Amino acid sequence: MQFVHSEEQRLIRDSARALLAGRAGPAQLRAALSEPGGYDPQLWRTLVELGWTGLALPEDCGGAGLGWVELCILQEEQGRLLVASPFFATSALAAPLIAASATEAQRRALLTRIARGEARMACALNGTDGRPPPEGITVSLETHADGFTLSGVSDFVIHADRADLLLVLARTPHAQDADGISVVVIPAASAGVTIHPHVMLDLTRPMSRVELNGVRVEPQRVLGEAGAAAAAVAEALDRARIALASEALGGAERVLEMTTAYVKERMQFGRPIGSFQAIKHRLADMMIEVEAAKSAAWYAACVADERPEELAEAAAIAKSYCCDAFFDCAANAIQLHGGIGFTWEHDVHLYFKRARATAMLLGSPAWQRERLVRHFASGAAPTPVF
Repeated sequence: MQFVHSEEQRLIRDSARALLAGRAGPAQLRAALSEPGGYDPQLWRTLVELGWTGLALPEDCGGAGLGWVELCILQEEQGRLLVASPFFATSALAAPLIAASATEAQRRALLTRIARGEARMACALNGTDGRPPPEGITVSLETHADGFTLSGVSDFVIHADRADLLLVLARTPHAQDADGISVVVIPAASAGVTIHPHVMLDLTRPMSRVELNGVRVEPQRVLGEAGAAAAAVAEALDRARIALASEALGGAERVLEMTTAYVKERMQFGRPIGSFQAIKHRLADMMIEVEAAKSAAWYAACVADERPEELAEAAAIAKSYCCDAFFDCAANAIQLHGGIGFTWEHDVHLYFKRARATAMLLGSPAWQRERLVRHFASGAAPTPVF
């Protein structure tokens, strides 16, 4: 396993960082938050034109045919600047769900639309209590003579208010745990679909409550075999967790840079506060967390490409550690910035809110550690478990 980025991967990082520095800085982010959907549509079109949406998709679907490491590099760079866009929901969450669960014809049709930027996706995964799948799936898929119907509520759906397609996890009535899970794709504007945007703590990642009231579903809109998607969903969500871990790593790195620069400038008792030993110790602790998070995130991305048998445990480790590191670094940054860190005008609070919200997505750090305990306690070989 190659644990150092190749020259091509470093070029991807450098070009992404240069682009986002000019198009997605703090001023642009705050302007984007007032746009419908909470993101800059012009920046989104640019990302599509540059091939970001198809970077990790197969060439037969119009993608670049690269891997999860390259996608996670883009996630990390977007995390550094809290880029508000449908990239994660579409390319890092919906795309692997489609790739893992769909038939060949469905896969090619949907992934081609994603690669071309023709379909912004929103994934309805959780119930009203926010628990991750499979426990959190509360939408039911009922069979009828001419197809299916979807009924239920899914909450905290990312970018649902501006999505073209909804990817819904649903369960066959009376099934429990990981049984009877299906992946269904429907137009967001389907009859019976009602979307209620939330006012969230993290303004940079809009979420909505999606109500499904007897939505008619043609058989071809059920990806793969109805009720048999549990293993595919587990694999796809672990890939998405690794992408989230990379995003959290980028945020933690940027918070450390911002705080280091600030303590060199802030004067107290005639000297920079960064010269005090207590401040140095706090920064050293932050740096250690960032470096450890980098190892976890980069390793997990490599596992996604090269060692699928280790995917579940690598994803749980990366998601839990990187999200904890991001939150700890953001909390330290708030304190080390002093009073200015609490103000709306400063950017530190945006990172703090993103850190808290990201930690809860697809299972909190505590939930991920519980997965690891169950996994190791079973004594079984690594498998793609929820």
